[in-house]
Amino acid sequence: MDGERDQPQVGVDEWVASHAERREQRTGLVGRVQDELERLPRPAFYLAFGVAAAFLPVFTSNGYIVRVGFDTLLYMLLALGLNITVGYAGILDLGYVAFYGFGAFGYAMLASPQFGLHWDTLFIIPVVVVATAILGLLVALPSRRLVGDYLAIVTLFFLQFFVTVYQNGNSVSFFGLTRHLNITGGPNGIPNVDNFDLGGLKISSLKGYFYAALITFILVLFVVYLVDRSRTGRAWKSLREDSLAAELMGIPVNRLKLVAFAFGAAIAGLTGTLFAALNTAVFSADFDVPTVIIIYAMLILGGAGTIGGVIIGALVVNVSLEVLRTPGHATWIFYVLVTATLLVKIRPWRWLVIVLGGTIGFGYAAHAIISSIWPSSVGGQTSVGGGLGTFLHGWVLHPKNPMMVGNVTFVILVLAILALTLLQGWQRRLAMIPTLCLAAFVWENRLVVEPSITRLILLGVILIVLMNARPQGLLGSARVEIV
Repeated sequence: MDGERDQPQVGVDEWVASHAERREQRTGLVGRVQDELERLPRPAFYLAFGVAAAFLPVFTSNGYIVRVGFDTLLYMLLALGLNITVGYAGILDLGYVAFYGFGAFGYAMLASPQFGLHWDTLFIIPVVVVATAILGLLVALPSRRLVGDYLAIVTLFFLQFFVTVYQNGNSVSFFGLTRHLNITGGPNGIPNVDNFDLGGLKISSLKGYFYAALITFILVLFVVYLVDRSRTGRAWKSLREDSLAAELMGIPVNRLKLVAFAFGAAIAGLTGTLFAALNTAVFSADFDVPTVIIIYAMLILGGAGTIGGVIIGALVVNVSLEVLRTPGHATWIFYVLVTATLLVKIRPWRWLVIVLGGTIGFGYAAHAIISSIWPSSVGGQTSVGGGLGTFLHGWVLHPKNPMMVGNVTFVILVLAILALTLLQGWQRRLAMIPTLCLAAFVWENRLVVEPSITRLILLGVILIVLMNARPQGLLGSARVEIV
């Protein structure tokens, strides 16, 4: 019987069939902890996160840290809404940030001197949320039959249309029949936006908005959790896996797409009101493609279709982006990331020793030869101090004027990386040695001096590494497909 059990069985997936056996193999303290954690209901983890986050303003009075916490909560809300359309319903919506901007501008128009309106927040928020949901429904109507690239193009057009309209909304005339009106403030946006006024309770401090965002996130999270476990949530996941099969089973596919669009848009609009109230000003430039990329990065990193992944993804991505603003911190992350990737990917171990040793030796040799020919190639400064800075000063060239040579070597680095993909075996491993040295030179002399660009590049590298190691994201479930 044991011999038959070890043989592959027709029609039975081996990974699924061995799931129970793998659970029985858990031993020791780690195994017991895993078993106990799996017994806890999911809401317990979300509640634990909310309690832990509530103590952030208590443990620190640093306004910058609290602001990062507030921004992270906003990203969590946005990722939660995008998770409805992308993670649950499988709808590729690249115009999602437009709903976020619509909610922010909606709040600003109803609570600022722009039109002389200063409505109560408890009345504005429902109006904005419902209006944004209706907008999501209207966008979904002409695109509900589209899938894949076609749907992505339509939603991306909607985002660009939103940005264009709000950028030029300071002079609007309806078909030339009315005088030009200033609706959105154009490039100057809408300033002097009112703070939240919840029936006489005014929120004007950063700490107050942090708690407002935290409470909003927890409430929305539990609503999404209930929807996830409902018939609608299960139907969305069926639609995501195979829309044709779902339709053959009698599931109203088009109606579910409309509901997903509207639900996700409503969450984005709600998030926009928090953004506008704290910043007391809104500008259309805050709601463009880079924000879409960051939210998608959070969703992919944490695992699309998971609620816990939204929390983890937003924490990792937003905190990483803030850390990468400092060149010294970014440099440490860069070299640690490169070293960790080599440790994980290069086997057998002798090749790891050859690549690391060869990279260090090649760098020192190139440094000695080039500095003797070109003395000004060592006149610059390293991006980090301490022991790492001392090592880099003797290993990587630092020209006094690195801009031009940095641009040229960046192009060469891209070509070198593309060439690596064409090589195999020992040739690729040996070619990695000069490529790694070139990457260090480009980093020190070009990338680290522009944090706004560099942090997005590093974020992309982190995502690429993760997608190779765990395509489903940190908390996503592996999918088994028969091919």
